[in-house]
Amino acid sequence: MDLPPQFSSTLNPNPHPSPNVFLDPTSDSIPNLIQNPNSTTLSHYLSFSVPKKRRRGRSQRNPASFRLPLTLPTDSPSSSSSRGPASDEIIVINKEPKTEALIALSAGFPADSLTEEEIDAAVLPVIGGIEQVNYTLIRNHIIAKWRENVSNWVSKKTFLDYIPQHYHALLDSAYNYLVSHGYINFGVASPIKEKIPSEASKPSVIIIGAGLAGLAAARQLMRFGFKVTVLEGRKRAGGRVYTKKMEGGNRLCAAADLGGSVLTGTLGNPLGIVGKQLGELLHKVRDKCPLYCVDGRPVDPDTDVKVESAFNRMLDKASRLRQLMGEVSVDVSLGAALETFQQVFKDSVSDEELSLFNWHLANLEYANAGLLSNLSLAFWDQDDPYDMGGDHCFLPGGNGKLVQALAENVPILYEKTVHTIRYSGDGVQVIAGNQVFEGDMALCTVPLGVLKKGSIKFIPELPQRKLDGIKRLGFGLLNKVAMLFPHVFWEMDLDTFGHLSDDPSRRGEFFLFYSYATVAGGPLLIALVAGEAAHKFESMPPTDAVTRVLQILKGIYEPKGINVPEPIQTVCTRWGSDPFCFGSYSNVAVGASGDDYDILAESVGDGRLFFAGEATTRRYPATMHGAFLSGLREAANMAHHANIRTLKVKVDKAPSNAHSCASVLADLFREPDIEFGSFSIIFAHKNTDPKSPAVLRVTFSEARKKCNEVAKQDQQHSNKLLFQQLQSHFNQQQQLHVYTLLTRQQVLDLREVRGGDEMRLNYLCEKLGVKLVGRKGLGVNADSVIDFIKRVSSKLKAGIMKRKLIRRAKVVRKSNGSIDVGSANKLSEEVKMTDLVLPDLTVSGNYCLFYLCAMSSAILCGRVLVSGNGQAYAIDNYAMH
Repeated sequence: MDLPPQFSSTLNPNPHPSPNVFLDPTSDSIPNLIQNPNSTTLSHYLSFSVPKKRRRGRSQRNPASFRLPLTLPTDSPSSSSSRGPASDEIIVINKEPKTEALIALSAGFPADSLTEEEIDAAVLPVIGGIEQVNYTLIRNHIIAKWRENVSNWVSKKTFLDYIPQHYHALLDSAYNYLVSHGYINFGVASPIKEKIPSEASKPSVIIIGAGLAGLAAARQLMRFGFKVTVLEGRKRAGGRVYTKKMEGGNRLCAAADLGGSVLTGTLGNPLGIVGKQLGELLHKVRDKCPLYCVDGRPVDPDTDVKVESAFNRMLDKASRLRQLMGEVSVDVSLGAALETFQQVFKDSVSDEELSLFNWHLANLEYANAGLLSNLSLAFWDQDDPYDMGGDHCFLPGGNGKLVQALAENVPILYEKTVHTIRYSGDGVQVIAGNQVFEGDMALCTVPLGVLKKGSIKFIPELPQRKLDGIKRLGFGLLNKVAMLFPHVFWEMDLDTFGHLSDDPSRRGEFFLFYSYATVAGGPLLIALVAGEAAHKFESMPPTDAVTRVLQILKGIYEPKGINVPEPIQTVCTRWGSDPFCFGSYSNVAVGASGDDYDILAESVGDGRLFFAGEATTRRYPATMHGAFLSGLREAANMAHHANIRTLKVKVDKAPSNAHSCASVLADLFREPDIEFGSFSIIFAHKNTDPKSPAVLRVTFSEARKKCNEVAKQDQQHSNKLLFQQLQSHFNQQQQLHVYTLLTRQQVLDLREVRGGDEMRLNYLCEKLGVKLVGRKGLGVNADSVIDFIKRVSSKLKAGIMKRKLIRRAKVVRKSNGSIDVGSANKLSEEVKMTDLVLPDLTVSGNYCLFYLCAMSSAILCGRVLVSGNGQAYAIDNYAMH
């Protein structure tokens, strides 16, 4: 659906762009950086804003930013062929490794380390060390090389001439990973399309849905040699990306994006790359966004700045509040917290300021496609750290151009509404109407709204874990009114303007207007409807909606002496009633977290049924590029499982499935048996047998700072510091886990090693010869150990729960003297169902929040937060000033 722009333009090297700016999404002024590394352009490139979801619909007046160090490597660019072995020296490929690291960063990679997916793919035999540094240098170089000309196919031979032979194993690993996972050589350029074989040589795959996720996966799988069939319920491809041609008299026409319209963060956006391959120049959404009062008067600029600043401070304070509340915040809504703060200052502001504040709330609901009362205070903005840098843009002529190019020569069967998916270890059956389509694997890319509705029956039923994730995640709504006018009557030097409402329940009704006159081919305006108003809009007659929009426009422009003509053609969307989506895009609802996106991405059926779409990516949810990237991701996963079956290797069963294993391990390591430094251990047996197995987890996160300090003491590999410093902003927000199996005695010996984590890691690798691996690399032996620990742990927890319930029954009997039959039956049922978690209760009102749970409770009332342990936190400091 429509994704709000974030208006960050600090990456643009031209500080004074022309009113109608077109950008090259892949150039990023890289040639200039390489030629002149000390230029001011480099300074612009290394300091770019980290847009916040809170501000997506409006220019960011004081953008948060992070700055990467400007220190450049002092090595001469001499050929590394004269250097020592790969294990001892850092390879020098390019004069500007920082520039290449930043390009890799824009593609979603940490500048100096491995992603969890790379670890899972075993791109290196051993994690860490100089070999990893060299791998990341080569990986970053390959990405940067392709970005120089995304319309070409970059081959491995390109690098053989100047990368020494003793690094070729790293080159093979990096290149194969990047190609197979769709980080390079993807899209619709002719040299890339030519790589699709004329005949399939691999098993058949059925893809449900021809949206961006389905199309991306289809093209990639076809290039891998799979026989692909795409089933689409609509009469067109694109899903929630829909460009409608609107027409009037005198050959007047315009392309209206009724669904997803804004390419967010074009620095690394893969759809920007596809646009580049099509020869399109993107139009930057300009920062100027004037607001108008209920009566049409322009909002006073000083008042505008004052309220926006206060609103952003309030969101900052909400972030601090959730830190104070801890786990309690998981079951509290962002809206309830903001409403509590709002009550503190409500009586001291004018009506205009209150309306302006409500406009910002509507803008926030637009960014999340959800009511604030439904958004999780704890995790509503969990994807902010992964935001792609660069401007937010329109594609002239509409995003339908992308869909058309991606759908070219893809075998799509339209008007095939899937209602049943059968999956087993032998393959899949997908049923649409009275037709049955059989395949080796299937990829389900239907929107989260369809999964929530239960429109598709899965046989067998999806795992409860996935069903719970589907239920927890939110799926919001955004609607539009597109209007084609006989001529442009609004200002041509802006792309957006807003309108306030004096009714909080209608704050999202036509609150923001997009001008598409510069990109649609005609005088087109689109009004947005967000929040509660978007749901009411579903039942509003189109004539009433258009009449209301015209009243707003006349109130703004007629006082200026400008006549507002009747529109030639209008279109009102009804995405909430659309049976192929039932909404717009996902959000993190109360009780949910970013983990639920990972859960939705999990494959089921022993690697037979896979899932993709914007609601399956925790880094880029609710975005068009997130959907596209998820399709590339699953194409790689499906190819991996097919290769395993071809080699007659049994596909890992749960918990060795990448996502399942991660979940099980995460649950088990919440309460490890032993912890020291960055090391956590869980034992398979609670006895003292020194040979009994144990699972070791090493966590890398803030410990990097300590690594830097240690590295400073050893200047032998001083260049390594460069890449330790180039830690990306999103990688700082996450933890990396690697694992291995040990015996109890080895664990106890490891604990006694002195000298900190670095000496322990050295002991593991040198003394014990242990290989640290990602979750997929643990193998079958580890699976049985983990499964055993899980079963033992579950029995222990069940016993504890049962004893608590029995004690509760005794307390009830003691206090009341007797227990009625209903209470006794209820307690009996609770004892039988000890594996179920009792739901928490959350009630939010206008003035307070109530939270009750088994472990703690909190009441946020007026100006005081009281926790379950009796500690009170004053929140006067959180009031707006």
